[in-house]
Amino acid sequence: MANRAYNFNAGPAALPLEVLEQAQAEIVEFEGSGMSLMEMSHRGAIYEGVHRETEDLLRELLNIPDGYKVLFLQGGASTQFAMVPMNLLKPGTVGAYVATGSWATKAIEEAKLFGETAVAASSEADQYKRIPQASEIALPDQAAYLHLTSNETIEGTQWQSYPDTGDVPLIGDLSSDILSRPLNVSQFGLIYAGAQKNLGPSGVTIAIIREDLIGKPAGAVPTMLRYATHAKADSLYNTPPTFAIYLVNRVLKWVKAQGGAAGVERVNLEKAGLLYTAIDGSDGFYRGFADKDSRSNMNVTFRLASEELEKLFAKESEAQGFSGLKGHRSVGGLRASIYNAVPLDSVRALVEFMNDFARRHG
Repeated sequence: MANRAYNFNAGPAALPLEVLEQAQAEIVEFEGSGMSLMEMSHRGAIYEGVHRETEDLLRELLNIPDGYKVLFLQGGASTQFAMVPMNLLKPGTVGAYVATGSWATKAIEEAKLFGETAVAASSEADQYKRIPQASEIALPDQAAYLHLTSNETIEGTQWQSYPDTGDVPLIGDLSSDILSRPLNVSQFGLIYAGAQKNLGPSGVTIAIIREDLIGKPAGAVPTMLRYATHAKADSLYNTPPTFAIYLVNRVLKWVKAQGGAAGVERVNLEKAGLLYTAIDGSDGFYRGFADKDSRSNMNVTFRLASEELEKLFAKESEAQGFSGLKGHRSVGGLRASIYNAVPLDSVRALVEFMNDFARRHG
């Protein structure tokens, strides 16, 4: 499509064009059934086939070991901020959190509603420009888990490796970088991720939970907010977001065709490298927000000399077909979100625009 925008939105975000075209072809009638997948029962054989295949693809691409359940949930990562402590934070235990930015802070504030919490490490004093070192993490006694946000979309920071928490389960919000690189799932007790960055559209949330963590919560937890409810019913306790899960299925097949997690990581590193080289090589015209050893390969955040110049950058870029380059309203600046489905050519076009803008306004 000649008129496709250069889509750098932070989420919902770019989907592979091939997936959108396939969905367009299948939306009215699915597999000769005489109806759309959106119209048929989630208890029927056709949808259940899509459902099972999607789980199998996730298990294959993430190399999920035995002893973990894969769940398709609703409510986004924000609901997981509550479900984690509701299910795992028992009386007499402490929910430990690493404070790395806006999304980690939201998770901490939600957990405080349900039990005792502790900040095990924080980069707040550094304006959340960096990810704390593993040596900075101080787990409290009786820690029920350690929660981290793998990639902060607003600040543009990312864990380059995950801490070893021993017998304390590691909980990861991987909403914005899941399947962008190989992952050792066995390091985690629970992984959750909203789909709308790298896995598909908004409306479905993936949770991968170690089976020994699925149990009866200590307190009164609504049925729909118990991991056990969805694990027992294979995510079919109630009507799941069937079309969103179908699109996740098609995106996973696309990732597999790219060479899996290792294949998309190679492209992601090239995309991020192009942008950070343009920033670092601009003689100070562009200034990266995150510390270099904490930079995200998913969300590249940067500033210009003034807010007026940043507004001009956003205005001119929009006129040239670039979408989503304004920074989050809470921090300002500029941000390019370069998830798996953002083509390399889009990043090359952005770098060309950035270089031209710097020549004209530097």
